[in-house]
Amino acid sequence: MTTLYFMRHAESEANLSDILASQLDFPLTEKGKKDAAQIAEEVLQFHPIDHIISSPLIRAKQTAAPFEKLFALTADTDSRVIEQDLGKYAGKTYAQLDDEPDYCHDRSLRWKWVPEGEGESYEMIADRLQPFFDKMFDQKHEHILIITHAVTLRMVKSILLNILPEYPREIAHNGEIWQVKLGKKGDVHEIKSHFYGESKSAVSRA
Repeated sequence: MTTLYFMRHAESEANLSDILASQLDFPLTEKGKKDAAQIAEEVLQFHPIDHIISSPLIRAKQTAAPFEKLFALTADTDSRVIEQDLGKYAGKTYAQLDDEPDYCHDRSLRWKWVPEGEGESYEMIADRLQPFFDKMFDQKHEHILIITHAVTLRMVKSILLNILPEYPREIAHNGEIWQVKLGKKGDVHEIKSHFYGESKSAVSRA
């Protein structure tokens, strides 16, 4: 049985500055780089990772780097696990959003909401994740680490719990890992959270 380990990237410069990074390429902070390395060391002790998949954004690839080194693997990049495209809101601070009347502040109403400027609704994210999961249900690796992003992980959890179009309001912390034994498509999967390094104390907003 395949086990998936979904990880939110470590602290980025956007997280530190309270910015909606979206698909902009903000790197990790120095703290984020150190925490990613510490998390990789701890994961090495408990989980036999044999494949790594990363979002193409630099903050995810930098998070993957210490795992690649410790597990002697090369991460594949997959644009289907990239972060939500927030259109014209990408790069704005949370404080600036207070002056944006068309931004959907209510997290419960984002399934159909498409951010102005060719952004993505939650429904669109879920649609691009479905073929990714189809691939996961039909592959040879047994322990796969997938490094992705906060909003994308909301949709990941909804797919794994088979609750779409409902979705959780809370998001993963930076560096948090969700372990899932992959069953069949349509199953309600059990998700176990791991907090290695300083991930439990990380602040999470989305």
